[in-house]
Amino acid sequence: MKIKTFGVEQWMNLYEDMCKYNLGETCVDSISLRQLDELIDDGTSILDEISDKRLTYGEIPGSQEFRENIAKLYKHISTNQILTTNGAIGANFLTLFTLVEPGDEIVTIIPTYQQHYSIPEALGANVTIVKLKPENNFLPDIEELKAAVTKNTKMICMNNPNNPTGALLSETEMMKIVKIAKEADAYILCDEVYRHLNHQEGYSPSIVDLYAKGISTSSMSKVFSLAGLRLGWVVAPLEVIEKASETRDYNMISCGVITEAIASKALKNKNKLLERNLRIVRTNIEILDQWVNNEPHISYIKPKAGTTALLYYDMDISSTELGKDLLNEKGLLTVPGDCFEMGRCFRVGYAFNSDELETSLSVLSNYLRKFDKKL
Repeated sequence: MKIKTFGVEQWMNLYEDMCKYNLGETCVDSISLRQLDELIDDGTSILDEISDKRLTYGEIPGSQEFRENIAKLYKHISTNQILTTNGAIGANFLTLFTLVEPGDEIVTIIPTYQQHYSIPEALGANVTIVKLKPENNFLPDIEELKAAVTKNTKMICMNNPNNPTGALLSETEMMKIVKIAKEADAYILCDEVYRHLNHQEGYSPSIVDLYAKGISTSSMSKVFSLAGLRLGWVVAPLEVIEKASETRDYNMISCGVITEAIASKALKNKNKLLERNLRIVRTNIEILDQWVNNEPHISYIKPKAGTTALLYYDMDISSTELGKDLLNEKGLLTVPGDCFEMGRCFRVGYAFNSDELETSLSVLSNYLRKFDKKL
């Protein structure tokens, strides 16, 4: 099996540990166990709760308690429709490896996480790409999507909210995609790792809330600030979970009992975590927006959700060259648009400490000044 180099992950692997200013980070300001205890403040200690736990394999599909708390993130999901995984990256891989076969037709909406097109290609599927465009606010062109989906399409792959653009599909827009999928009897795999991080109040439905053949993948990493647990999940129709369980036996058996116990307690107290994290992203998107509006070289479509934005620039330099130059001159990490098949733009994350964000953007502005005379 040959597979393309994973652009985003290779870039982060190479450069994240050597940067001074990290605008590549996509999690909401990650927290420690001590900080989680302080945030929950229920009179108990997570460390005390897990210190006597026997380190067995645990419940193979994922602990009952953890899956019950995951189920509460959706409207009508039972625990037997949930499998825990090693992050959302594991959930996406497990789903695709379970369902995609050589010769299958897959339609992927990009930009997105590269798994959603490179894994199906590597498995021998025929992948049709539908590109999001800034002139359409990075929302899918429904007519273009409809033309790409045929009666033989097995799966539509997408993510919502979108990475890297921060675009958010409304329920009405999602239902248009569901209608297309339903006519082809196709699955929809929706990577929902940024779901719940809307910049405006309101419930954002999951694909599994709306479609019987919807598959949701998500994790504890982005929204819940606990990437170090390396925990995610697949929510899917029962027949998909049964097949995925057989696949999963070959590559992970189960997740860790310690990490699932921590994640379960975090999800029990999800409202406190979400209150903290929504305050961070909603404050910081306004900091970023003000910066963009005052920066002559930069433009963007303001994100509606999530933790990332795609910034376009007007200089005659590739995004990869720009990214390396920024690192060399300023120690500032961004992610090139080239990593998303997007060209002359770059992704930034904005969901960390506000003071650090302002400092990083100031460093970026200072760097951009060297292009002023070339306009």
